[in-house]
Amino acid sequence: SYRKCLKSFLHSYVKAPTSSLVLGIETSCDDTGAAVLDETGAILGESLHSQKETGGIIPTVAQQLHRENIEHVVQEALDRSGVSPSQLSAVATTVKPGLALSLGIGLEFTQRFVRQHNKPFIPIHHMEAHALTVRMLQPVAFPFLVLLISGAPGDTLDKVRPTSVSHKHPLCSTLSGGQAIELLAKTGDRTRFPFRTPMGQTYDCCFSFAGLRNQITMTIRKQESDEGIKQGTLLSCVNDIAAATQHTVASHLAKRTHRAILFCKANGLLPSHSPILVLSGGVASNQYIRKALTIITEATGLHLICPPPKFCTDNGVMIAWNGVERLREGKGILPPNVDVSYEPKAPLGVDLTAQVKAAAIKVPRTKIRID
Repeated sequence: SYRKCLKSFLHSYVKAPTSSLVLGIETSCDDTGAAVLDETGAILGESLHSQKETGGIIPTVAQQLHRENIEHVVQEALDRSGVSPSQLSAVATTVKPGLALSLGIGLEFTQRFVRQHNKPFIPIHHMEAHALTVRMLQPVAFPFLVLLISGAPGDTLDKVRPTSVSHKHPLCSTLSGGQAIELLAKTGDRTRFPFRTPMGQTYDCCFSFAGLRNQITMTIRKQESDEGIKQGTLLSCVNDIAAATQHTVASHLAKRTHRAILFCKANGLLPSHSPILVLSGGVASNQYIRKALTIITEATGLHLICPPPKFCTDNGVMIAWNGVERLREGKGILPPNVDVSYEPKAPLGVDLTAQVKAAAIKVPRTKIRID
C-alpha cells in the first residue's frame, strides 16, 4: 500500500543518515536561490541569482530568468558544498505562496531532480521558511510571535520608486525600490507630507497599503503640478516623499503588531518569561522599520530578534533550513514520485482575525520617533 511504501521510504532515508544534508531551492518571486545545509544549520554551499528591479516584477520575465538560471544555481550550490546528489537526505523547495509562473519552474525542476536521484521531497511554505530562519542562527524556542513583512509593504515601497522617478537619482540607479526609498529617506523630512496611517479604526491585526499608495500617488501628481515639471521628471522633494512613505509604512506595521502583542498577552499565547518577537521577511532588512518595531517591543516587554539582512531576503538557505526542521520532526516529507502542486495563494496557520477583532483592543498611543 502507499502508506507502507511511504513508511519504508522514510525509514531508509530519514532514520539512517547520521548527518542530514538538505538542498533548498527558492523560486517564489524573481530570485533563484539554492543552498545545502547540514542538520546543525551550517551553510555548506549556496548560490543566488537576483534580478535587478527597474520598476516592478514582471512575472513572465521572472519565469524566464528562473528557467535560464535554476540548473546553474543548484549545481553551483552543490559544487560549493562538496555534496553530491547521492549524499543528500532530502530536497526542500518553495511551492507556496508566490508567483505562479515562478513557483512552477522551481517545482518542475525539483520533481525531475528528486526522481532522478531518488530523494525525499519536502514542499515548503515560503512564509514558514521566513519565520523559522531565526532558529538556524540562535536557539529560539516555541512559542514566539513573528511579524513577516514581505509582499504588500515591499510592493508599496517598490512602487513609490518608479512613481517618484527615484530610479533617475544618481544614487539609486542600481538599487531595488525598497532600498532606494530607504536611502533617500535618510536625508528627507518625513513631516512635510503627513500621510494617514491605514486602517486606524479597524481593530484587528490585518494590513492594507492600497490607500497609502493612493495618497502617495496623489501627492506626487500635485507636486509635479506645483513644480511645473513633466510627469517622469525627478521631483525636488523626492527625499521628503521617501521619508514620509517609509515612516507611514513603519507606523502601520508597528501599530498592528502592537495590537497583536496585546492580544497574545491577554490570551496567554506567549511565555510570561522573555517573550520574543521575531521580525523577518524581505522588508525586515529596512533599518527604519526595525527601529520602529524596537520601540513597540520595548514598550510591551518583548525582546525583538531580527535575522541579518542577508537572511531576510529570499534565498535558498531559509528553504533548506525549513527542510532541516521538517526532516528533524519527520513531518511533510514525501517520496520522490508523489505529485505536488504549487499554490500562488496559501494561508499559514490558523486565522485568528475574528477573535482579535472581537477583542476590540485599542492600542495605546506610542510615538514613533526615529532619528
